[in-house]
Amino acid sequence: MAITVQKVKVAVNDLKLGMYVADLDRPWLETPFLLQGFELRDDREIEMLKKQCQYVYVDIYRSTKFTPQYFQGAVMARSRQLEAEDARIKQKIRELTQQAPAASPVRRAYVDQSTFEQEIVQAKAVESEARTVMNEAIEDVVSGKTINLEMTNKVISNMVDSVLRNPDALVCLSQLKNASEYTALHSIRTSIVALAFGRHLALSRDELITLGMGVMLHDIGMVKVPQEILAKHGGLSHEEFETMAKHVQWGLEIVKVSGGLPPGAMDVIAQHHERSDGQGYPQHRQGTAIAPAGMIGAIVDVYDAITSERIYGNALSAEDALKSMYEWRNKDFQPQMIEEFIRCMGIFPIGSLVELSNGTVGVVITINRMRRLKPKVALVLTASKTPYSRHVITDLVDHKDAFGQEIKIARVLPTGSYDINPMDHIIQL
Repeated sequence: MAITVQKVKVAVNDLKLGMYVADLDRPWLETPFLLQGFELRDDREIEMLKKQCQYVYVDIYRSTKFTPQYFQGAVMARSRQLEAEDARIKQKIRELTQQAPAASPVRRAYVDQSTFEQEIVQAKAVESEARTVMNEAIEDVVSGKTINLEMTNKVISNMVDSVLRNPDALVCLSQLKNASEYTALHSIRTSIVALAFGRHLALSRDELITLGMGVMLHDIGMVKVPQEILAKHGGLSHEEFETMAKHVQWGLEIVKVSGGLPPGAMDVIAQHHERSDGQGYPQHRQGTAIAPAGMIGAIVDVYDAITSERIYGNALSAEDALKSMYEWRNKDFQPQMIEEFIRCMGIFPIGSLVELSNGTVGVVITINRMRRLKPKVALVLTASKTPYSRHVITDLVDHKDAFGQEIKIARVLPTGSYDINPMDHIIQL
């Protein structure tokens, strides 16, 4: 049987010298590898991959020491087992998104106080204010000034109040992405997602403010990283990675000279690159030595990074991102925390471009927290892929097709499909 695929998913235990590793099961920048794609020439590289990954993607035709037929035997059989595990994990994630949050004996779950349509106006003003404050903070650090933490606290308090009334509006606006403003918008997006997650976990308002302050400023130290490192397309050298890693300490120093933050907020800044197995940095903390706020910071930081277009990686869909993070749950993140994050976000997060089972195309604008596979969708294209002549919002809980059959989300479309920018339709609401 002829080989028809270019890349094969290979378990790290099946790696051999001479195989060409094209992709990893995690972002390249979170690993010590200098090149994004390389031939295995040293046993140490295989051992490093075993520490970092569960599987990699091997380019069959660039693995010159192996014939394509080599990959048809036991290696291909194990590759198919990995693919079957993928399907099982995706099903598990769908099941998690349909479950209620884990019950807490001491915390009462929040109830929405306003509808999405009522909250979106205030959320737009809050998001705009957050962007102004974050850009000013970056400019202050660049010019050697301290950060105005009072203004940061004020904008976070307003974000918390919006999220408590209805998190969907701000989460919707977290889809705003602009590569030239990555640090500022990444800080805002991760803050919004962290606050939505904290609300899901029933954290108190004060706890949410502390969490939000930490996440908003978690990457402020990046301002001191040389631009040539931030803009580099390939992997980082050991020295460049060490410089990049210093942003954690630089961030802590910037905040301290600006007046300091509560311990929980400082935990986020200090620990958002720590990982449960101790392979993170800068202190190589393990397990419960990572504070809850630090773990939330790590989760939202990774989620936003892998769902955003970057110079060194393409954006993953929400479903693929959550699948990857679920795979990493025993290595990088605390398993229960990741499962709760999946319940919180769902596989069709706000801003997702989706095709429905009747062929229409739309943008997810509101999550149904009781039935997460049935969100509200702003319809953009008809089944014949022509634009709607008017603004149409459909609630998949109630919507039926012409034959009375329920309408479901058939698939999430890649970003930019049909030249649709989801934000163009969200900002009209």
